[in-house]
Amino acid sequence: MRSKDISPILEGWDFQPDRISVRKIVGLDGKPKIQLRLDMGLLQMEVEGRPDGKRPYGYESLLEYYLSLLEEHRESKGSDEDFVLTHDDCMALMREAVQYYYRYLSLFHLQDFEGVLRDTERNLRVFDLVKRYAEDERDKWAFEQYRPYVLMMRARAKGALKLAQEDYDGALEEVEEAIEQIKSFFKEHGREELMEESQELKVLEEWKEELKSKRPKGAREWLEEQLRLAVEREEYEKAARLRDQLRALERQQRRPS
Repeated sequence: MRSKDISPILEGWDFQPDRISVRKIVGLDGKPKIQLRLDMGLLQMEVEGRPDGKRPYGYESLLEYYLSLLEEHRESKGSDEDFVLTHDDCMALMREAVQYYYRYLSLFHLQDFEGVLRDTERNLRVFDLVKRYAEDERDKWAFEQYRPYVLMMRARAKGALKLAQEDYDGALEEVEEAIEQIKSFFKEHGREELMEESQELKVLEEWKEELKSKRPKGAREWLEEQLRLAVEREEYEKAARLRDQLRALERQQRRPS
């Protein structure tokens, strides 16, 4: 009888509590899989579709299933009035969202940022659905409390994709937008005092400063910085030359192409 012991799979792949251990493998079906090492074993996930490979009610995910029910309700009733998600509905959606969380966390460490973006945006759609239609406010908060984290992870994925194209300004824009979205979240819920404690904001603010320091400077920005330094050092002749160069650059930029 063939043993179902997973020890051979874990052999040589020790769990490390201070870091996330994840790898991609090829499954027996010939398709790629993601394996996330846990202290008592591992999680194996599909790369596409629902992480556990199931298709609830014939749909790619429960999210798609409930969205189809919502659409049917609108078609039959003429609006979404009286459409609700019960506590059991929300808990089923939560269990599914956790699957996607484990996958986008794994994909982030595998530097598959397209996959991270896909799964974080998908979970944000779940949050929006529950926020609008859950009949119990406690169920809404069960999802909403994680919104800052998912916004942060989405921004990190978007920023990484911009950096892959050497678009530092674009990466900065993604980070700054996420910072504002998270701040708006705390304001919406009347919890502004939590902004200073938010790990998500700290991570994004630190990355923002790192991006600023590494961003290649354009000609105008470089000249302005050199001018500032020249004035501080009282190098007035150099400052005058730099001002002339800045004016020449401005004229060139205003010239019709």
